Amino acid sequence: MMIRLSKNTVGLLAVLLPLLAIPSAAWSQIRVMTSGGFAAPLKAALPAFEKETGIAVTVSLGKSQGAGPETIAAQLKNGAQVDVVILSREGLNDLAADGRIAAGSDADIAKTPLGVAVKAGAPKPDIATVAGFKDTLLRAKSITYPSSTTGIYMVTKLFPQLGVAKEVAAKSNNAGIASVAKGEAEIAIQPVSELLHVPGTDFVGILPQEIQYISVFSAGLVKGSSHEDQATRLVRFLTSAKAADAIRESGMEPIKTR
Repeated sequence: MMIRLSKNTVGLLAVLLPLLAIPSAAWSQIRVMTSGGFAAPLKAALPAFEKETGIAVTVSLGKSQGAGPETIAAQLKNGAQVDVVILSREGLNDLAADGRIAAGSDADIAKTPLGVAVKAGAPKPDIATVAGFKDTLLRAKSITYPSSTTGIYMVTKLFPQLGVAKEVAAKSNNAGIASVAKGEAEIAIQPVSELLHVPGTDFVGILPQEIQYISVFSAGLVKGSSHEDQATRLVRFLTSAKAADAIRESGMEPIKTR
């Protein structure tokens, strides 16, 4: 016996059948807030994670540390609904101490050194030695660096150690690498993951080992998340070999794989 279906029924089935084939996890969605230092590898890794798990991920940005409403801590305090945070280890430790991270959910994902970038086509300064980097700071007409974790290191330790704190403060801003691309700052000093592949800029290199600061980026589940299982899957994915290529291509190194 042949069953004839109306055109409307056929059309409805064409819509419903593909949806029925999607795993149940596909109906899940988790929210991630990341600092800028891990934004690039996260963006590169998410398509593979979403395809593998069917879990949709929405991403927002925040600073790891510092003052102001744009920090991850401030946004959580003001009620931002987030399942996973990814930021500097220092910033994650602050959140954990404040009781905002689920116990035992934290994991180190990647690390990256500090580097320098200039506007595309501009002469690249010699920063191979501490003396060369110091001279670059003194000669530069304008400098930009983060106001978050690495910026705190530069302002409180690096610049005073080099004896250039006053000189740098007089010509610096926290606008970031975008201001170099626009010609508003001559050099940017930031984690390498924030400097690579930025249109309108050229990567110069990393700071000398004697004054280098290695940023460690870590993830943790926000306490009270209603998507704990899905959030845990994302953290496991980011610490696995499946995310390693995306991490390396962004100028970072995976800390552990499994």
